[in-house]
Amino acid sequence: MFGNPEQMAQAMRQFADMLSAPQGSGPVNWDMAKNIARHSVAAEGDPSVMEGERRQIIEALSLADLWLNEATTLPSGVSNPQAWSRSEWIENTVPIWRKLCEPIAERMVETMGGALGGSGLPPEAQQMAGPLMGMLKQMGGMMVGQQIGQAIGSLAREVVGTTDIGLPLSDTAALLPGGIASFSEGLEVPSDEIRLYLALREAAHHRLFQHVPWLRSHLLGAVEEYARGITVDTSALEEQIRGLDINNPEAIQEALSGGNLLKPEETERQKAALARLETMLALVEGWVATVVDQAAQGKLPSAVALAETVRRRRATGGPAELTFGTLVGLELRPRRLREAAALWRALESERGVDGRDALWSHPDLMPTADDLDDPEAFVRGEQSWDISQLEAKPDDEGEGEGGKS
Repeated sequence: MFGNPEQMAQAMRQFADMLSAPQGSGPVNWDMAKNIARHSVAAEGDPSVMEGERRQIIEALSLADLWLNEATTLPSGVSNPQAWSRSEWIENTVPIWRKLCEPIAERMVETMGGALGGSGLPPEAQQMAGPLMGMLKQMGGMMVGQQIGQAIGSLAREVVGTTDIGLPLSDTAALLPGGIASFSEGLEVPSDEIRLYLALREAAHHRLFQHVPWLRSHLLGAVEEYARGITVDTSALEEQIRGLDINNPEAIQEALSGGNLLKPEETERQKAALARLETMLALVEGWVATVVDQAAQGKLPSAVALAETVRRRRATGGPAELTFGTLVGLELRPRRLREAAALWRALESERGVDGRDALWSHPDLMPTADDLDDPEAFVRGEQSWDISQLEAKPDDEGEGEGGKS
């Protein structure tokens, strides 16, 4: 009657998490989402970081940061290097996932609340059924939290640090020994070279995120804006959960595990926003690849092979990244890595390291998607920008959020 006892127990735990969520805590039960993510990584083994591993990671990040001084004018962004288990990665990155997920999650939860019982009632009846409606919205939050928790847990099993997807998930530069071990499988490269190369990438990202003032809000704001504009296919969502018996934990568990529960629709406006965001992600990734290649030259014999491995990994994405794309509404992958890297190399050749890195001083100086089509024209183009004038714009803050990318 009750099916798999473990599934029954899991469903009951999720009910307890749902009912314990404080009122007004937002559309998603984040405690439950975090617990699901942690249980997901623990189920496949997530040992604590050993002291020897921690020391190796900290030394690699410190040495990598030193090497980067020769490749970029941006100062160090690594102040407290750390080694994390997958569970620690989840704990430390959830605040950013919450910021990214809640815009679309709020729409999903409202839709679920209506589909589970409130949309067909007259206003008077809805007022009388207020407590029940609140519980139904909690149910929707539990469903979305289940999906988010599963996706974050899957990502935690794939990442090697805090910057794998090109977004600033944490202010702390950290690498995961477990993630590095998974990344290293099948590679005939010494483990210390792999660790150092991945440390170079992590440290390079943090130089950008810590010392380019507009970049963090520009990237996260673009994802939020994209998610807020998504049109949810409410009819399909309502059809899938209509008639769900909230007294039947097995039925709820089956609904929660449905991978197609959350599939937002893209509008033309969102496709345009996605193209702009992908351009900026490509520029970040292209710059990181360029400075890492330069910093590793003559020091890491396998740097070229490792760069190609990372490039393929970033270009294709893993199953977890695709899963998370459903939740945020987009796949956080740069589409034009090679073009962006070629542009940064051309800039360095023409203007030097100082001239290359100076573009990060303001978002309006950044190349556009059209510039990636013809990097030589961008590099040789007339510099008509005056930084002092840009900084004096009265709507400068707004430009920083929505400027060219």
